[in-house]
Amino acid sequence: MGLRIKRIALMHEYIPPQPPKSVRIVLELNARERRLDNVLLAAIKKHENLNLRIITRTQFKDLFKEGKILIKGQIANPSSAVAKGTTYVDILFQG
Repeated sequence: MGLRIKRIALMHEYIPPQPPKSVRIVLELNARERRLDNVLLAAIKKHENLNLRIITRTQFKDLFKEGKILIKGQIANPSSAVAKGTTYVDILFQG
């Protein structure tokens, strides 16, 4: 009579720390998206930060060029695909 021990893998969601002087956008996706920039701009337009909501497309592109959009602490690329699930995007602002 052998005793079987079942291990249950608990999935703990890792939430990266938010950098100082940044705004965090949480993307909740039901399916993979081909480009980050399209999904992120749509999320920004719905964000509670009114100054962020009125961003122009040119200003938005400049944030990518200046390396001010981060995913997991890494500079994001506008053409990167976004996986299904939760993605934390931080937008850096100067004080």
